[in-house]
Formats: sequence, structure tokens, C-alpha cells
Amino acid sequence: MKKAGILNRHLSGALAELGHGDGVLVCDVGMPVPAGPRVVDLAFRAGVPSFAEVVDGLLAELVVEGATAATEVREANAEAAALLDGHFPALRLVPHERLKELSAGARLVVRTGEARPYANVLLRCGVFF
Repeated sequence: MKKAGILNRHLSGALAELGHGDGVLVCDVGMPVPAGPRVVDLAFRAGVPSFAEVVDGLLAELVVEGATAATEVREANAEAAALLDGHFPALRLVPHERLKELSAGARLVVRTGEARPYANVLLRCGVFF
């Protein structure tokens, strides 16, 4: 058994399979999950695990070269917006409907227990060298 990092075997395995340019959608419980990508559903109950916990955990494991979120996050969820701005200074914002369209191209969807609106981000994997 791993003693550090992400312990969820489904998520740990899915992350190990990602390559440069692959998309990872981290989403709240209200985001429609697109058909096609591998889904790791971490939602236990409303708010558990939080969007912030999952994003922070993923960033400890992944190299991310870009991130896209919904424009609406700025007005509807100040906490998520601040978290995303802190982690991704070059955060790309698109309308929520466009984020849903882009999510269809993700290779992995990680569903959090977050129950506040627009706590979603599409990460683009980078390389460590």
C-alpha cells in the first residue's frame, strides 16, 4: 500500500496513464459528466471531498501546463475563483457551455463532492522535463 500521495487506486492509476496534452476535468457534483472519458468519482457527500482538496492533491501529482474554467466562476463562486487564480495565473476563462463542450475531449474526469456552482476546471497536462 502506498504511504504517500494519492491513495485512491483508481485515481492513482488513471494519473499514471496521462501524457502530455491530455485533459483532466475536475468537477463539482453538478457538472454533467461527458460520455467517453474515464471517470473517477470521489464524491462521498455534499462538500466531501472539496474542490480545493482535490485540485491541491492533483497538483501535487501532475505537471499542468494550462487550465480552463468557466467565466461564471468569478461572480458565482469567489472561493473557487480565488483558488484557481492562485494556482493558475494564466487561467483561461470561457463560457460555461463552452467548458462543457471542451470537457468532452478530456481523457479523465475527477468528480469531487463540491456542491457550489462552477467549481470546475479543465487541466492540460504538461511534462516534467
